[in-house]
Amino acid sequence: MQTNFSLAQLADTAVAESEKILRKCVHCGFCTATCPTFALLGDELDSPRGRIYLIKDMLEQDKPADERLVKHVDRCLSCLSCMTTCPSGVNYMHLVDHARAHIEQTYKRPLPDRLLRAMLAFILPHPARFRWALGAAFWGRPFAPLLKRVGGLPRKMGAMLALAPPRAPTPSTLSVPGIHTAMSQRRGRVALLNGCAQPVLKPSINDATVRLLNRAGYDVVFPKGETCCGALVHHMGKEEAALQSARSNVDAWTNELEGEGLDAILITASGCGTTIKDYGFMLRNENRYADKAKKVSALAKDITEFLATIELGAPKVHPDLTVAYHSACSMQHGQKITRQPKDLLKAAGFGVKDVPEGHLCCGSAGTYNILQPEIATRLRDRKVGNIRKTKPDLVATGNIGCMTQIASGIEIPVIHTVELLDWVYGGPKPEELA
Repeated sequence: MQTNFSLAQLADTAVAESEKILRKCVHCGFCTATCPTFALLGDELDSPRGRIYLIKDMLEQDKPADERLVKHVDRCLSCLSCMTTCPSGVNYMHLVDHARAHIEQTYKRPLPDRLLRAMLAFILPHPARFRWALGAAFWGRPFAPLLKRVGGLPRKMGAMLALAPPRAPTPSTLSVPGIHTAMSQRRGRVALLNGCAQPVLKPSINDATVRLLNRAGYDVVFPKGETCCGALVHHMGKEEAALQSARSNVDAWTNELEGEGLDAILITASGCGTTIKDYGFMLRNENRYADKAKKVSALAKDITEFLATIELGAPKVHPDLTVAYHSACSMQHGQKITRQPKDLLKAAGFGVKDVPEGHLCCGSAGTYNILQPEIATRLRDRKVGNIRKTKPDLVATGNIGCMTQIASGIEIPVIHTVELLDWVYGGPKPEELA
């Protein structure tokens, strides 16, 4: 794609990076075939190619974002299916992240939208606040169906209340700063991301991970000073908040690296993993953090990516269950991890089924199912329909957002892959199967 940026514009490193990305696009349109919003809406501007044209015009003209561009960029899930399809290697993720930051800086959203986004950014990345909010949501949940019929901000609030669990699980006693030592001969030492939303919604995921790794001979550390990965605010265009989270985590993990050392930094929510693996890019222009961030990104691994490289021993349970494996977009498109989770489940004795149209997003996408509830619900229902075609006993996946989204539309259990593996290799049976 031909671009026309001035030298003054290209002096901005963010613009220079986006210009390189734009020049790689050859207008082929392969991305439209796998874009969930284009598949649903059929509007070229709701495809990656259409959004690229809008972003290019905004950046080249050095103008504030307008309502038309914001509408179509907001509809983007950042599922990154287009990056899997693109034959030219267009890094759409970095381009749309830059566009969102530009929107946040130059476009004044309607007041209800600003308030909702500010509330989400204030609550979700902070576990204590999120837990309190879930307690308050208990009283509002009965009104969710009514709110969803109103439209506008009430509809989005209704969608948020409908996603809230009936009660917040008891906080984990394991996921606090500290170390959990190996139960067998020590084979290594890893850090485990505690996260923000996941330990509130499903603390059993990290608990299962600690047990599984300890039995396999790994010390597991939750470093002091670790915080939210920054993905939630990053995808809302709140760039400085995202960078501050990245800096805090880089500092926390660097302290461990320079102390007793780490063999890996493990993540059990694939949405977080995609962002952490990008810390090297996000902090590339900061002298104090650039090198440290690169090291952190290089050590970051999804839990299944790591488990596929170690010995877990012999299964203690022989499950007679068929699993529909849902590959989260951040897993298959963001991190290019497709084989390892299914191989691990098969080795554990599960029958594993691929979900038809598995490349299409379930509609979760961080806060997308709150900010774009109509599209998210249509995508969820399409995903659930495809899952049902496999006639599974349960759904396995590796991302808390997908778990919450899919579970809101299906009657069978939706369980994290690592909880199933922990059960088979000596841990407790997942609560959903008890």
